[in-house]
Amino acid sequence: MQALIPFPDISPEIFTIVLFGAEFSLRWYALAYIAGILIGWRLILMAVRRPRLWPRDTPPMTPEQVEELLSWIIVGVILGGRLGYVLFYQPGYYLRHPQEILMVWQGGMSFHGGFLGVVVAALIYAARYKIPRLSLGDSLALAVPTGLMLGRIANFINAELWGRPTDLPWGVAFPGASAQTCEGITGLCARHPSQLYEAALEGLVLGLLLLVLAFRRNGLKIPGQIMGLFIAGYGLARFIVEFFRQADDQFISVDNPMGYILHLGPGGVTMGQMLSLPMLILGIAIVVAVRKRAA
Repeated sequence: MQALIPFPDISPEIFTIVLFGAEFSLRWYALAYIAGILIGWRLILMAVRRPRLWPRDTPPMTPEQVEELLSWIIVGVILGGRLGYVLFYQPGYYLRHPQEILMVWQGGMSFHGGFLGVVVAALIYAARYKIPRLSLGDSLALAVPTGLMLGRIANFINAELWGRPTDLPWGVAFPGASAQTCEGITGLCARHPSQLYEAALEGLVLGLLLLVLAFRRNGLKIPGQIMGLFIAGYGLARFIVEFFRQADDQFISVDNPMGYILHLGPGGVTMGQMLSLPMLILGIAIVVAVRKRAA
């Protein structure tokens, strides 16, 4: 009998209240977004209140500017994440149903789109208030991993974005017909808990590395270094996890059960890997360039 872990009995909703005949629920996913943004905001405040961490002992922003930046980032995350999902993952569907593009409550957010949305918002904010762009990017890089970790844990609780079938003892039997439809397997189908792999690599490991470099190793003294390490670290982590993550349904077919968008011999490349590889290359290029300039 295959060893597996039953999916824990955790409701996606933390609580539900009824007001004037309508139900309002707080879901783990929403709480993850809120907590991630608030913790990230506090981390940036901690950094800007320590002038010794920055070039010439001068933080790029004041605490008041950090609070205003928060609003810009929230808009960038939501709009970028949604539009990225629409363009990268289901353009055909939303071309036929354009009225659903802004229905974010129905689900469907892309990290790569959210990343681009934050970049655009940060560039506009930096230009408007004459804030050093590279140091602003370093500040944001410190804030993001916590939100990634919490978001991936929420994905696990929601039993979504699970991994490929596995016979490893920590495989999880996720609920639902889609999760339990595994070719060649009768009975319960165990899958990689790839959401937790991502939470560990993209969130915990990457986040701790950046915090140690920033607060203990003078990593913020070279503008752009922490930002570049985050971009490269995320790209690498996501590229690795994609080997264990189930591809999105729209890429899977009878002839392409692994959901590759590019076939390379017996294997292939998924959409997540295709979007992550440029991040890895860009991040490395940024680190090399800023360190060379600082030398």
